[in-house]
Amino acid sequence: MRKKKLTNKKIENLVSKIALTYEGDSGINFIDASNLPVRSKILDIIDLLFEVLFPGYTGKRTVTKSNITFIVGDILWQIATELFEQVERAFQYQCRIKKCKDCDCRTMAESVTQYLLTRLPKIREQLKGDVGAAFDGDPAAKSYEEIVISYPCIIAIATYRIAHELYLKQVPLIPRIMTECAHAKTGIDIHSGATVGKNFFIDHGTGVVIGETTVIGDNVKIYQGATLGALSFPKDERGRIIKGGKRHPTIEDNVTIYAEATILGDIVIGKRAVIGGNVWIKESVPPGVTVTSPHPDLVYTKHKKKKIKQQSPKRK
Repeated sequence: MRKKKLTNKKIENLVSKIALTYEGDSGINFIDASNLPVRSKILDIIDLLFEVLFPGYTGKRTVTKSNITFIVGDILWQIATELFEQVERAFQYQCRIKKCKDCDCRTMAESVTQYLLTRLPKIREQLKGDVGAAFDGDPAAKSYEEIVISYPCIIAIATYRIAHELYLKQVPLIPRIMTECAHAKTGIDIHSGATVGKNFFIDHGTGVVIGETTVIGDNVKIYQGATLGALSFPKDERGRIIKGGKRHPTIEDNVTIYAEATILGDIVIGKRAVIGGNVWIKESVPPGVTVTSPHPDLVYTKHKKKKIKQQSPKRK
């Protein structure tokens, strides 16, 4: 059977059909959208911020006590320039969508960039507590350096803490780009809008989900697969989801949440509570309470040894 070859005419027809799908479309087209933030540049900015938060982290720069101020100063200037450009693009995108005419995107971008840079000392202090919580909470951890270099939770939490500051300043797109990149890299999904206290540790981490309006107190420990999510969302008269409002749990201080626990809705898990693995919680839990699911009935079956039949030798 002969294969049909593509001709110039067929390509032209195909282009016309594809172009028709672009008309009247929004959201999935990036045509005439030069003011959108560039994802790859956001990732570069995160790497630069990690160099400030964890000097020498990437190994791209040799950091010593004698040159650290020079290196950090150089990185900060680079961050200031690149972050300003991307934040300005994000505000310009928002203005285009909302069709506002009186916004000064440049001034807002300058303000946000300066704000984030001034928050870096506080973010670094927060991360010291997070690394310390990982070291204290994981008997397998041998050193702080091991945790910073190898633990996925540090990438996810550090990225979240950066993105959260931009979220608080209502920067469009960029905070979500940051946390979703960390999600893709680590398997840990922390929305940039969540509020997370001091000394936060996510052990193992894969599959953890923390929703936008979640509030987490100090000294909280979460294991892999745990979900801090929302229940079904209310809808308007057109059947569209009503956005905004508190819809995720509040986790108070010193709570431990074990693997695969699912905690849903605007409820409160009280201080020092322990949430066992594989539980499903939709109601508030009082302080100091341990919640577990009933012990499953386990069935143990002893395997019988199979008798091996001996084959008689073949006659020649």
